[in-house]
Amino acid sequence: MDLTDTIKAWQALQPLSETDTLRLQNKFMLDFNYNSNHIEGNTLTYGQTEVLLLFGQATGNAPMRDFEEMKAHNLCLNIMLEEALSGQPLTEAFIRQLHQVMLREDYEVPVQSPSGVLSGYTVHAGIYKTRPNSVKLPGGGMFYYASPEETPALMYDLVKWYNEAAAAEEYSPIELAAIFHYRYIRIHPFEDGNGRIARLLVNYILKQHNWPMMVVKTKNKASYLTALAQADANVGLIPSDGAHASYADIKPFVEHMKKILMSDVTDYISLVSTDRNMSWWYEGEIIRFSTETPGKILSLLQAEPDITLDNMATSLGINRSAIQKHIASLAQKQYISRPAGKKRGWIVNAKNTVSYAKGFKR
Repeated sequence: MDLTDTIKAWQALQPLSETDTLRLQNKFMLDFNYNSNHIEGNTLTYGQTEVLLLFGQATGNAPMRDFEEMKAHNLCLNIMLEEALSGQPLTEAFIRQLHQVMLREDYEVPVQSPSGVLSGYTVHAGIYKTRPNSVKLPGGGMFYYASPEETPALMYDLVKWYNEAAAAEEYSPIELAAIFHYRYIRIHPFEDGNGRIARLLVNYILKQHNWPMMVVKTKNKASYLTALAQADANVGLIPSDGAHASYADIKPFVEHMKKILMSDVTDYISLVSTDRNMSWWYEGEIIRFSTETPGKILSLLQAEPDITLDNMATSLGINRSAIQKHIASLAQKQYISRPAGKKRGWIVNAKNTVSYAKGFKR
C-alpha cells in the first residue's frame, strides 16, 4: 500500500471517537515535542517530557532551560494547530510569532576566538537574523545559509509561493510541506530555532489540508539529515538557489518525508484499529502484544505495584511460572522497572493509551 492508499485508509476511519481522538492527540503531543527538541540537543528524557507536559512537573536532573524550552515548544504546537484550522493564509508575521513564543526572549551567546578573546552575539526572538549563519561540513568547509540582507526578500518569496501553490493544488500536502521545509532551512531566517520552526510548519501545512501530522524522530536524525544533504548536493551551495529549489532537485528529501508520514499514519491506523485495552506505548513507540496477558499484567501492576506473583496468578488464572516469564520479559524491555534502591514492587513505564485519553484531556 502506498502513501495515497494509506491516507485514504486513514480518512475512511474518520470521524474518530472522542477516546481515540484524545489517545492520538496525547501521543502526538508527547512524540512531537520530545523528538523535535531532542534533535536540537534538549536533554529531557521522554519520561521527563511526559511528566512535564501532562502533569506540569519538572522531574529529574536537567537544566531548567530545557524544561522551559519544552513548555514553550508545546505552546507553539497549540498555537500552530489553532492557526492551521483558522482558514487564514500563512504569513511571515505568524512565523515570527512562533519564533517569539519558542525563544521567549532575546539572549546572549558567548563566543571565544582562537586567540582567547571573548565576545558574543544576541539571539533575537521573533526577529530575522542580524548576522550570517552557517554550519561546518564534515570535510571542514562551511555551508552558508542566506545572508541577513537576503533573508526578508527570500522569506517573502517563500510565503507567497506557499500560499499560491496551496491554492493551485499542484502538489500533495506532504509535497508542499517538504518543499517548504527544505526552502525554509536553506534560508535559515533566525539565529536559533530554525529546525524546530521548520518541523512545526510542516505539520501546519499538513493540518491545514486536513492530513494527519508527522514526527521526525530523534532516532532517525541521521537519515533525516542525509536526505537534506542529498537535496543540497543536487541544488548547490548558493543560498538563493536553495530558497527557490525545485521539486525535482529535492526529490530525495521529499521522498524521505513521505516515508516518515506513511510510517506514522500506519501506526495511527494500527492504534485505533487494535483492541483499546491491548494498546500500550513506551517511549513513543506503540507496543503490540501477541496475547492479552502482558497487558493484563501491566494493568494489575499499575493498580497494585506491590502485588505478589501468587495473587497475580490467581487474578489472571495463569500459573506462577508463566507470570514470572512475562514479568522477566516486560522488565527486560524496560516496560516495567523496580523503584530506585528497592527489590520489591514495580513501576510501570509503559502507558495504556485508553487511560491516557480518559485522564489527560487538554
